[in-house]
Formats: sequence, structure tokens, C-alpha cells
Amino acid sequence: MFNRQWIKALVGGIAIWASSNAIAIEIKGDLVQGNWVQVLAEPGSQLVFEQRKLNLDAEGRALIAFSRDAKPEKTLTLISPNGDKTEHRLTIAQRDYIVQRIDGLPAKHVTPDEATLAKIREDGRKAVEARKIELATPYFLGGFIWPAEGWITGIYGSQRILNGHPRRPHFGVDIAEATGTPIYAPADGEVTLAESMELSGNTLFIDHGYGLRSDFMHLEEILVKLGDQVKQGQQVATMGATGRATGPHLHWGMSWFDVRLDPALMFNLDRTLARGARIMNNQVVWED
Repeated sequence: MFNRQWIKALVGGIAIWASSNAIAIEIKGDLVQGNWVQVLAEPGSQLVFEQRKLNLDAEGRALIAFSRDAKPEKTLTLISPNGDKTEHRLTIAQRDYIVQRIDGLPAKHVTPDEATLAKIREDGRKAVEARKIELATPYFLGGFIWPAEGWITGIYGSQRILNGHPRRPHFGVDIAEATGTPIYAPADGEVTLAESMELSGNTLFIDHGYGLRSDFMHLEEILVKLGDQVKQGQQVATMGATGRATGPHLHWGMSWFDVRLDPALMFNLDRTLARGARIMNNQVVWED
């Protein structure tokens, strides 16, 4: 049985709640909806989070992440090498999201026919399988850069209403520029999906290890292939408007397994990313 007598402790500069006999952990990163963090503990330990069991690597490291709608409190269970279990209570910062309306789309983009739906389902199965991959190399440790220059036209978490019909939230950042604009790997990684898909057009997944990956959509051309290892800053594609897109742009999504994340949280921005900002020279230039 777990000890339910909770005490507050500062771990890695982040306040978490843990039982009084808890095994020490350190968390690197911000506990906020749409973000991922590193959890550090004794090598050989296991984590259980959101019904997923994770083995810590030789450095005692694993990743966990929080969805767009993650509840304010989450529980992380640590199992030590000798089998002792402790619970750590995490407080997840909540965010506000905007509603984005897009009208005038062709009806086929809002209500696909049966043949199109069949292709969408098959595409979805391929993406689901790619998101199950857990590479053992921590490519993410090298940090992230912006993958393209252009105007921010869509942000993570916004609720899209297409021709008056609510759709699922927008799980990424949209960067708009001319067709053919170079797109670069935001971090080292391995290509785990390179496909032409009905909704997302030419689609590329770059896996950054430990379940963390970048998803690039609506590409004009993919310049790498499945299994390629890529380096941060290497050109991997060009911007386009393939799939369901109203104009040339890059949709940059990120995910931890099947949990969709906010790419803007990879950067220490001094304000919340918003439409109308511009990416130039790997920096965000604000409209004002």
C-alpha cells in the first residue's frame, strides 16, 4: 500500500507533492499542459504514468508529457530497483485556448466521401504505429531550433470550427511562407514515417527518442526517407499545401507517443506565441 501522508518538497526547482517515504526524483522542465519533461531518478527504476510503464535509462532518465487538456493534478509512480513503490503528485499548470473559425472550405474537406474516409482511416493507422515507437537514443538532449521561417498562422490548442462544424483542437504550430521554403530538422533524430496522406498531405515524422517526435505536414517535397538519421538544421523537406490545406504552410506538431504537445514550449519565449508573429533567423519577431 502507498503511504498517503503527503508532504511538499522542492525537486529540481519544481514543487511537487510526494509521500513522506518517497524515493527522490528530479524533474527538468515546466509542468504545464502540452509540455514534456525529463524525470530523473535512480537508474534501474521504473516509472508508471498515465497507465504507461517506462524504464529509466542508464542515466536514470525518462520522459513524461501532458496533454492539451491534462487535469490539474497527476500522479507519477516510481518503482525502485528493489521493488519499493512511491507516488509523486504533480501539479499541472492550466492554459487558456482560443477558438478559430474557418469558413468557405470546400464541402469535401469538411465531410469526406466514403472512399476518402477509407484513405483517412488507413493513414491514421500508419500514424498510430509510428507513434508507438520508442527509440533508445536521447536525440532530444541537443535542444530544438525552429524548422522554418515564416508567419505564425496557427497555434497549439486552438479549437477549429470548419464551416460551422466543431473539429478537434489544433495540435501544432503553423508557419506560413511560400511554396518551396526550406524546412529543417528541429533536432537530431530518425525518420519513422514519410508518407503521402489524405488530410496532412506529404507527412514526415522525425523521432527524437524516448517517445518524443516532430510531425511535419502539408509538405511540398520530402527530402529524406524512412530510417534516415538526420541532424539538427539539416534540410528535410520543402513547404507546401498538400492534403487539406488552404495555402502553403508547415504544420509542426510534436507528440510523446500519442500525447500531442506544443512545439512552442521548446523555446524560452517571453510571451505566449500568437498568430501574426514571425519566425526569422531562429527567433520569434513579434508584430508589435
